[in-house]
Amino acid sequence: MLVGRRAAYAEGVSLDWKSGELAEGIRCYRNREFWNAHEHWESVWLRLEEPEKTFLQSLIQISAAFHHWQNGNLRGTVSLLRRALGRLEPYPASFGGIDLAQLRKEARAWLMALESETNSRPPAFPQIWA
Repeated sequence: MLVGRRAAYAEGVSLDWKSGELAEGIRCYRNREFWNAHEHWESVWLRLEEPEKTFLQSLIQISAAFHHWQNGNLRGTVSLLRRALGRLEPYPASFGGIDLAQLRKEARAWLMALESETNSRPPAFPQIWA
């Protein structure tokens, strides 16, 4: 079934990451203003249809996870990263103009580090490349 879901998602609509709320969200995310990124993207998310709606929801969850990290909430960070990765699983390597293969790899590295006995973290936050 996962293969079928991946195939269905391969034809996703391109999202405009160069202007408007999506662009503002990217700018905020890159500046580690994770809550603001979440807010910008949520305003777009409310108007989307599937499969773009779930896709953007996963990016919102990643951003919210790192907001939790900044506030010392390890449990919230881990929980949101797990949920975001689960939502991203059916999508292809690239979707909606975002390199999901790299994003998933970097988010998994964070999750593995946070779930290790040392509760360490990778050196950089996962990047969202549009």
